[in-house]
Amino acid sequence: MNVPEALLDRLRDRLLESGYTLDGVRERLGDVAASALAREELVPALRATRDGDALAALIRLWWLGVPVEAAELPLPVAGLVESGLLTAEHGTAVRAAVHLQPWEEGGYLVSDRKVRPGDPPLRTDHVVGAGGASANLAQLAARAPAERALDLGTGCGVQVVHLAGRARRIVATDVNPRALELAALTWRLSGVHERAEVEARQGAMYEPVEGERFDLIVSNPPFVIAPGGGLTYRESGEDADGFCRHLVRLAPRHLAPGGYAHLLANWLHVKGEDWRDRVGGWLAETGLDGWAVQRDVQDPAEYVELWLRDSAEHGTPRYAERYDAWLGRLEAMDVTGVGFGWITLRDSGTLDPVVRVEELTQRVELPVGGYVSGVLDAIGAAHRLTDEELLAACPAVAEGVTEERSGPPGAEDPARIVLRQTRGLRRTAAVGTVEAALAGVVDGTLPLAPLLDAIAELTGGDPAELRASTPAAVRALIAEGFFTL
Repeated sequence: MNVPEALLDRLRDRLLESGYTLDGVRERLGDVAASALAREELVPALRATRDGDALAALIRLWWLGVPVEAAELPLPVAGLVESGLLTAEHGTAVRAAVHLQPWEEGGYLVSDRKVRPGDPPLRTDHVVGAGGASANLAQLAARAPAERALDLGTGCGVQVVHLAGRARRIVATDVNPRALELAALTWRLSGVHERAEVEARQGAMYEPVEGERFDLIVSNPPFVIAPGGGLTYRESGEDADGFCRHLVRLAPRHLAPGGYAHLLANWLHVKGEDWRDRVGGWLAETGLDGWAVQRDVQDPAEYVELWLRDSAEHGTPRYAERYDAWLGRLEAMDVTGVGFGWITLRDSGTLDPVVRVEELTQRVELPVGGYVSGVLDAIGAAHRLTDEELLAACPAVAEGVTEERSGPPGAEDPARIVLRQTRGLRRTAAVGTVEAALAGVVDGTLPLAPLLDAIAELTGGDPAELRASTPAAVRALIAEGFFTL
């Protein structure tokens, strides 16, 4: 698709002038139509855009993917048809050949339109637009400025749009040449080249950047665990979750000192095996500080159904056959579920790296990238401090931590005490009376040891016993961000 830069500049100007922006589309469609579109129902959106004004015509053309009369469009239609961005329909109508999606800060993403029930099968080089996974990755990436960044598996180029301005030079790779073609349109329409130097390279995994290192690596890779592969935007063709493991294992070769890698992944839950050991093993192989978070888990049937819906195969003649084969493959591997989540690696240069694997299903404060370095610092500090060093340290309660007590009415002591974070990852922790007492007094000015002695005196406990037993609980509260040092 050869589109002159001057034509893309004119297209961008017309889109902005007509209000075809994120806010403009949201306001025009309204909540009802937007919710219906999430269920692949077009009628409410078509009703909301039937007035025939410029914005309505652009929404129908680029967002809904229906034919629009050329005369209704405030666009250089002839040039767009000649370049392949539009195709001529019957009479004087035209249809968009791509999905052109408004994005943040006046940007635009160019991809293939999401397939809907009844559409032809997806082409194998289909380029998916931005969705929930893309948003997750963008919110996870560290916010510190970077000299060089790598977007591995760039797809429609959305992560480059987010990185531009934070990273001076960006390399974007993809195994699919068509993805790089559409990503280049995304970057031009979003003004990326005004904020960063971007280089696109074709190839799989880390092959296009062999021997190079980056301050920041991000990847929303083809992590879907499917038999045989086939759709390059979501399936690697590698067995089970091996692709994600390799992506993690090879990351240290391409991280500069102090650099971060943020990856999305699927991993298997296998009968008789703890998934934390599986994913933790991936991270341990890197020799870097690592943090993996499971955000969701699905049973095998749910997983297969999700991705068959994604490719609009539900209701097709092959649906039952595909479902059966896919489910059979997972059952043959003793899979009990498939997890989805984040993986963050940091090359801190330490000879004593730390790894934490956990499940967080609650809503968290965004962007996580704004405080991800603090999360890793806390995990590292809790791991590396000896009991003696911890007793001499001066902890404080983290900002936004609250305490909740519950129990039978009239009871002298609570049955349960919970510390809850109202900021950051919004974790909760059930604690004992000693930890709760510490939470009420630690303020960063007094060492832990004399505070424990004072608590022992008030409760009639043994100071030596408290000094011996409490560091483990305090260490966990530091690692999870309830206490800071």
